[in-house]
Amino acid sequence: MLSVLTVTTLFPNPVKPTLGSFVATRLEKLVASGRVTAEIIAPVPWLPSWIRYPGAGRLDLVPPVRLHHGIRVHHPRYIVVPKVGMSLTPHTLYRSAKRALERLLADGRRFDLIDAHYFYPDGVAAVWLGQHFGIPVTVTARGTDLNLIPKYSAPRRMIRDAAASADGLITVCQALKDSLVELGTAAERVTVLRNGVDLELFRPMDRDKARSKLNLSRRTIGSVGWLIERKGHHHVIRALRKLRDTDLLIVGEGPERAALERLAASEGVGDRVRFLGLVEQKHLPQIYNAIDALVLASSREGWANVLLEAMACGTPVVASAVWGTPEVVESADAGLLMNTLDWQGVAEALERLFASPPNRAATRRYAEGFSWDATTEGQLALFREIVGRRQPNSAR
Repeated sequence: MLSVLTVTTLFPNPVKPTLGSFVATRLEKLVASGRVTAEIIAPVPWLPSWIRYPGAGRLDLVPPVRLHHGIRVHHPRYIVVPKVGMSLTPHTLYRSAKRALERLLADGRRFDLIDAHYFYPDGVAAVWLGQHFGIPVTVTARGTDLNLIPKYSAPRRMIRDAAASADGLITVCQALKDSLVELGTAAERVTVLRNGVDLELFRPMDRDKARSKLNLSRRTIGSVGWLIERKGHHHVIRALRKLRDTDLLIVGEGPERAALERLAASEGVGDRVRFLGLVEQKHLPQIYNAIDALVLASSREGWANVLLEAMACGTPVVASAVWGTPEVVESADAGLLMNTLDWQGVAEALERLFASPPNRAATRRYAEGFSWDATTEGQLALFREIVGRRQPNSAR
């Protein structure tokens, strides 16, 4: 039985229950295999309780220790300094996680491996933890940690150093592996383990009931994700000008909400756009089942879980052809990729999709090829190989 310590800032907490749900699901599936025990260090930024941070929420209310689906989660605080935080955060994150791990080891806990998610700053700090405590480390890259952050010189240097020192490197798609190789990592050191989809949670339901609960009467598309510019919700809103008799549901919260609401009004489609805010994962299947297509118009993505979630419910997708997305949408049964990343590209792809929509059962069958089983087995094989290199047990 392997004992794994997951280290990441991308993990659900009571204030942000949807944060890092893909990390949580991957770990839950790994523990469910019965071959791994796990504990989690998920640091959260330290924010004074007397100052309000609208984008962050009341992180001061996150408890220091709690259980997540039976797995113990530790939420130590780390300092984020405005403006200079990008270069400083790996150090404050490391110190915070180091104190938490020292307490765990003092209590008698032992770990065979540290499993870090998101390369920067999380992966960098985790590699330093591994070096200090003598525990092997794997780092999983997930998106902007490799397709955006390495554009900055200091983070790029720390990412390259961490990649060189880590015992195992994982990316969620081939495109991110290519980015890691471009940074100087040998290709044979990188394992691609794509995210899966929970086929039990995300499944076809009675569409009429789902549409009735959401009061849908016309053709409806959905756009799911944080309300930030790179998610491309603005392209979808503008596309409604060309898509007559079509409504739009937008799921998510973020700093761009007010701007998107103003955009919908100025484009004359405000009465056809509904903002649903944050939606718990367990309620997303109803939305996916109710809509006719999901649109993801992102400018950057690692591996977009929302695409698989929609497809598992039988709903086809239209998506921008960026980074790992073409690896998700590889069949007409899944949906279509946009030819251009703008509102015209969204409208044109949707018109093509609706002119010849795939059978929803075929879309579901396509999604069934993305279960978590292969990812779980891939992790187990990699973790055992890494731990086997160190004898005796790596924890001390």
